[in-house]
Amino acid sequence: MLNMEKAKELLQATPEESQSLSQHLPPLTSDTKFCFYEHFILRGIQVDRVEPGLVVCTFKVPPRFTDRTGKLAKGAVANLVDEVGGAVAHSESHPMNVSVDMSISYLSTAHVNDELEITSRLLGRKGGYSGTIVHLRNKATGELIAEGRHSLFGRHASKM
Repeated sequence: MLNMEKAKELLQATPEESQSLSQHLPPLTSDTKFCFYEHFILRGIQVDRVEPGLVVCTFKVPPRFTDRTGKLAKGAVANLVDEVGGAVAHSESHPMNVSVDMSISYLSTAHVNDELEITSRLLGRKGGYSGTIVHLRNKATGELIAEGRHSLFGRHASKM
């Protein structure tokens, strides 16, 4: 039961976060494209650079992303690879993509308040298929935390 209480504590928004959420997020209705999950994962990411085929972000590891030993959780890394890898593959000319395959090499770890640099590059696109590679590095030391390859598929517009 103690672990459940700790989990609730980590997931609970501070009053400041709750106020921020209520001011910036649209009300949830059946036609809203808002997703709590994406906000939970992406909250705190700072986008530093965006170019065609490249997205570079900075992210400070929050307590909600750590495991019981205080290290960056592997599931959190997988979610960051998914979201940032999907962002670099997004294109106005292509509808939203769905993940079809992801592989991640966990090379090191990070701790609460470590600042990470997340770099996502588009490896290529063929029809509706896109491939990306995502690197998570400790910004202070340059140490590679994880490398993820992410494959996505989305229907492309018909030529008819």
